Amino acid sequence: MIESWRWFGPDDPVSLQDVRQTGATGIVTALHEIQNGVLWPEEDIAARRQMIEDAGLTWVVAESIPVHEDIKTGAPGWERRAQNWAESAKALARQGITTICYNFMPVLDWTRTDLDFELADGARALRFEFAAFAAFDMFILDREGAETDYSDTDIAAAEGFLARCSRDDRDRLTANIIAGLPGSEESYTLATFKERLDAYRGIDREGHFQHLRNFLDVVLPAVEEAGAVLALHPDDPPRPLFALPRIASTQSDLERIASMSDSSANGFTLCTGSLGVHPDNDLPEIAAALGDRIHFAHLRATRREDDPRSFYEDAHLEGDIDMIAIIRVLRQLEARTGKHIPMRPDHGHRILNDLSGTSTPGYPAIGRLRGLSELRGVLRTVDAYERL
Repeated sequence: MIESWRWFGPDDPVSLQDVRQTGATGIVTALHEIQNGVLWPEEDIAARRQMIEDAGLTWVVAESIPVHEDIKTGAPGWERRAQNWAESAKALARQGITTICYNFMPVLDWTRTDLDFELADGARALRFEFAAFAAFDMFILDREGAETDYSDTDIAAAEGFLARCSRDDRDRLTANIIAGLPGSEESYTLATFKERLDAYRGIDREGHFQHLRNFLDVVLPAVEEAGAVLALHPDDPPRPLFALPRIASTQSDLERIASMSDSSANGFTLCTGSLGVHPDNDLPEIAAALGDRIHFAHLRATRREDDPRSFYEDAHLEGDIDMIAIIRVLRQLEARTGKHIPMRPDHGHRILNDLSGTSTPGYPAIGRLRGLSELRGVLRTVDAYERL
């Protein structure tokens, strides 16, 4: 596997020189400064690639070319947005970046309610608390009809959460959910967020599946011709939010998406944290079932709480998943296909000097280095075992 590192560009507090010292060789990044739906100029891609190579590293995955909301809703003009996406993918491929991660989550990318959850050992982690989310949905956003999505017990828990919140707590919760987490596609105010939700009225799961199929019909031929592959990221968390359709949460969802095209370029990012939140997901089984459609891996662990809809980011070898079994399946896949899958540690804890320094939420230097070191140890052990 290619040990890789998420880097958010020249303004990332973790520099390329820092990444070089972790032992990672691959960089996972994007042109985050370019507005969604706009063509990525090849000269900008080339300049960013050269910057990475000058640091002794290789740009191995584009994460992500954002899929514009007009494409996801099938709004008038979505075809032009999709063509721009395809042309950006071709420009990346011409520069040697042939693995392209993307997601099809409506409105929001990954979502958390707490970016600074304190663990028993004093480390800080990302967390999704269902009661906090429900409180935001019903009482801060005041989404029309939201209460019908929750049980009486859920509503009481949300009311209790809100009663304990100060004004600053409410503002922080709002910012965490709608202001845009790292790598997310959009940032909203409460008013613009409601407007965006309204654009999905009448779009159910079947409609959202169809919009993804339409998008793939446009971009897959261009991607294949360029020699690139797509790696769809699963829903995070893997369940509906704000009554929006979610279509990449389970093994059956991913298999249905795979069936949209026989091409292996229609592939996936195996995000063990996102999929691991869903209690019915068997990660080694999913990895084996997707087979050569897996082009990229986010290796992290989440731990469900007493309410299994709530979870926090656990240490990479802890949580609710069997990381060793997953890595074993991925290494067997590589041996069978001859390809090398880029993987990266993800959503590390803030520990040690991370706690006093500046870092992007979910992407501290030392916490991710711990995760990479643990994953590297598993890889070496699995490889040694297979040689016995």
